[in-house]
Amino acid sequence: MMHTRPHVVIIGGGFGGLEAAKSLAKAPVDITLIDKTNHHLFQPLLYQVATAGLAAPAIAAPTRSLFRHQANLTTLLSEVTDIDAKDKKVHLSDGSTLVFDHLIVAAGATHSYFGHDEWSAFAPGLKTLEDAFEIRRQVLFAFESAEKEPDPEKRQNWLTLCVIGAGPTGVEMAGAFAEIARQTLVGEFRRINPHDARILLIEGGPRVLQAMPESLSQKALEQLQKLGVEVRLNAIVTGIDATGLQVRGPAPAGVMGTVDYRIASQCVVWAAGVAASSLGQKLADNTGCKIDRAGRVVVSSDLSLPGHPDIYVIGDLALAMSHSSGKSPTAVPGVSPGAKQMGRWAANNLLQRLAGKPTRAFKYADYGNLATIGHNAAVVDLSTPFGPVRFSGRWAWWFWLLAHIYFLIGFRNRLVVLMDWGSAYLSFSRNARVVAGTLHKSAPHVGES
Repeated sequence: MMHTRPHVVIIGGGFGGLEAAKSLAKAPVDITLIDKTNHHLFQPLLYQVATAGLAAPAIAAPTRSLFRHQANLTTLLSEVTDIDAKDKKVHLSDGSTLVFDHLIVAAGATHSYFGHDEWSAFAPGLKTLEDAFEIRRQVLFAFESAEKEPDPEKRQNWLTLCVIGAGPTGVEMAGAFAEIARQTLVGEFRRINPHDARILLIEGGPRVLQAMPESLSQKALEQLQKLGVEVRLNAIVTGIDATGLQVRGPAPAGVMGTVDYRIASQCVVWAAGVAASSLGQKLADNTGCKIDRAGRVVVSSDLSLPGHPDIYVIGDLALAMSHSSGKSPTAVPGVSPGAKQMGRWAANNLLQRLAGKPTRAFKYADYGNLATIGHNAAVVDLSTPFGPVRFSGRWAWWFWLLAHIYFLIGFRNRLVVLMDWGSAYLSFSRNARVVAGTLHKSAPHVGES
């Protein structure tokens, strides 16, 4: 396809790509947005789909519908396999290519098993709707399998749910699992008591939510324990298989050093690490740019690729620094506000270049961190002009809820989530507990209503 105006290609329809595309809506450019899914996903609430709190359409919207009124944008459902920076071409999985004048790479991240990719077969991570459906299936079917298991030891193995990694996703998932066992499923089984389920949260570091202040980390730990979650800190997972996991951690009280032990579990979820999209390595191979151990591309101060001012890398794929006046540069965290701000900034710098003006160094506005643990339990760390504001408990949970509803896509999504959460708040119900497949094999997921 020939373009009479500058052609901007955006790879990825996540937070960064979406904001970049919207910021160029009135620009004299032609935009092609490429994504390997047909929807934009509100990832901060993906764990709610995995734990049966929300149905998929509540947190996802078809990409085409989001841009139906943006005449300068074309959406392509495809996967980018390579980027030719020299000839300014993007190679797609179907063998076709796109020529670009400007490129914004917002391909995101995936799971990292720290060199043990074989663990993925036994401990799914959470990045896509497919991941959420699989985790939901495994968790709900763990209780179903326990109901028909006559052997007490094997039954308890089904009722032992392990979450590896105590960042926001791991903490939120463990808290949700505890509520499912202690509240949602009460009275629904005849041979087992769901309350007997053990929820284990395993963290290799010294505390949960390590990105938060230590005081809030301690509050989160206390709220998790109040829900009945067993938290294992300084515990390193050394192996995962079909029947459980191996852990190296602190010895029992009164014993020095560490010990290796095994946890028998038929339901393990991975929330311990992420790795940047493989396109980061492709860019490094083709341009000589630097990447870090997680595969993130080291970008210039204006978010462009060093030596390639027509290519911008943003979001989880970028190792970007914030250059605020009077302060030393600081690394931008891999969170959705960072990706959105980078998307807008890259688009504005692109327009600056088109106008023959200098680009500007990226400045990240840090608004703080939020994490929910369970019913009326959350922690909030806000950055304000007057200093940090930190609180936890019931009011933090309400603040978390309202903030997420506000940032959801579209009025319908906000209304659906508000109604579902209102129902859940009053009854502890989880209305998205229908799963496809059998106890032994998952059916292909072609969508959900």
